[in-house]
Amino acid sequence: MTTEKEKMLRGDAYDPFEPQLVEERERARALTRWYNDTDETEPETRAALLSELFGTVGENAFVEPPFRCDYGSHIHVGDDFFANFGCVMLDVCEIRFGSHCLLGPGVHIYTATHPLDAETRREGVEFGDPVTVGDDVWIGGQAVLNPGVSVGDRAVVASGAVVTNDVPDDVVVGGNPARVLKEL
Repeated sequence: MTTEKEKMLRGDAYDPFEPQLVEERERARALTRWYNDTDETEPETRAALLSELFGTVGENAFVEPPFRCDYGSHIHVGDDFFANFGCVMLDVCEIRFGSHCLLGPGVHIYTATHPLDAETRREGVEFGDPVTVGDDVWIGGQAVLNPGVSVGDRAVVASGAVVTNDVPDDVVVGGNPARVLKEL
């Protein structure tokens, strides 16, 4: 029998109110609250909390509080990862970052989505699509990565961009929806 969590991670429709998923979200809320309540004099505590919250954490990973996520355990960050103030990651599916990634303030990354049909939406089911970010990527402040997108190596996502399609390697994208502005 397939669990609701297995369905969720596969990107199938699932029941977000299944007790195991509720418990895992509550765990993430507690860990993010503790993380967000730390101060700049507690780097070891912050590192330990990130390691407990995220699925995997590379060396020298840092997230400026406040930070929010759904589960945390589906977030994987490489070495030298930095997320500025106010980032949100809705990780019902995996969010994977390569090494040397920088996120500006208020970056939002969504893997969670809902049915387009109103009647189905009323049933309360959700689904998701993973997001992947390559190495050496810079995502500017207030940018949004939508479910299912991949961002290529060495790409730059301009501030305020709304990424609805995959971003190739070595480009700058911007706008809503984001489009290639420049090749690097």
